[in-house]
Amino acid sequence: MSPIFDFFLDPYREREGYLILLEAIAFVFGIASVLYAQRENILVYPTGLVATVITVYIFLQDRLLGDMLINVYYSLMSIYGWWNWSRRKGGEAVVHISRTSLREKGTGGLLFLATAGFNYGIYRFFGVEIGPTNYVDILTSGIFFTAMWYMALKKLENWTLWILADVITVPLYAYRGWGMLSLQYLIFTILAIQGYLAWKKHLDSNPQTS
Repeated sequence: MSPIFDFFLDPYREREGYLILLEAIAFVFGIASVLYAQRENILVYPTGLVATVITVYIFLQDRLLGDMLINVYYSLMSIYGWWNWSRRKGGEAVVHISRTSLREKGTGGLLFLATAGFNYGIYRFFGVEIGPTNYVDILTSGIFFTAMWYMALKKLENWTLWILADVITVPLYAYRGWGMLSLQYLIFTILAIQGYLAWKKHLDSNPQTS
């Protein structure tokens, strides 16, 4: 078998079948969620929630605390985003695509620091040895959580943060031997770039909402 197939299949040879199935379901729903986000479709949240809840369970089984916690954050923020995108006033959506204000940028920076700091504290609390890849997890956890918050507010910059964190995550997961997850985040990167372009085009066509 070719090295490429070995790279993707080796981590699954001794993995329990139900975990492989769950990962495949999370993969499909995760991709669907990003596609719905591109289209500003509220189905981004129920599909994303399925993916994140499953991923929480998988990472819990693998004792990957940092990765598990960020998916707990995703799940909670998905519930908030679902509610926020659903709000209507006079039959019109309350939240529209826009750019972040200076205040929102500052809040995002604080969210990044708080999330990264919390995850660092979790590793320390459970006595997990923090290696280089764990520090990368801590970094991306802050970026991803801030991106999720910006998405809940329909801020264009959510895509910039997704792209940044996805680009970091692709080689990280490849290094860990998680071929399927690495491929998933590569697809996420491409979709996030498309999402940014689609939302920016919308803003350029509707400057009153920017």
